[in-house]
Amino acid sequence: MTDKPKASAAQRRSAARFSAIQALYQAELSQLSAGDIVREYSDFRLDGEGGRDLDITNDDLIDPDRGFFADLVQGVAARMVDIDALIDGALEKGWTTKRLETVLRSIMRAGTYELMAREDVPMRVVITEYVDAAHSFFDENEPKLVNAVLDRIGKTLRPGEAGKN
Repeated sequence: MTDKPKASAAQRRSAARFSAIQALYQAELSQLSAGDIVREYSDFRLDGEGGRDLDITNDDLIDPDRGFFADLVQGVAARMVDIDALIDGALEKGWTTKRLETVLRSIMRAGTYELMAREDVPMRVVITEYVDAAHSFFDENEPKLVNAVLDRIGKTLRPGEAGKN
């Protein structure tokens, strides 16, 4: 196995976000705890070894920021009720978090958690990162929905940042 390419802190956080979305999706479907999911990803997926059985490697992928990844997954699990309430309040009337497709729900939960708990990351960066992630999974209106919901939540949680461009 070759060394992974050198990556900036921002690129490593982007990779962590993408992995966290996948881990949250898996956690919801498998009913495993956040701690178990973080351990599994750290042991088998984030290092590129997990794909060996499928004859694929992650050698050329960016090594995620593991601490950031763990914070996202465990933070979403710990604050799920509050996160879902914020998302529900930002969705159009008649929609709830439970009605969202599982990957879309995972994207919104991770983004909402980051807006809640990671004030070290600017609001515009959080929104852009999760809209970009949504584009990786969806072609239609879902990325626009992620943008609108996270923007509404960001304006509520970080009103001082909302007016800055």
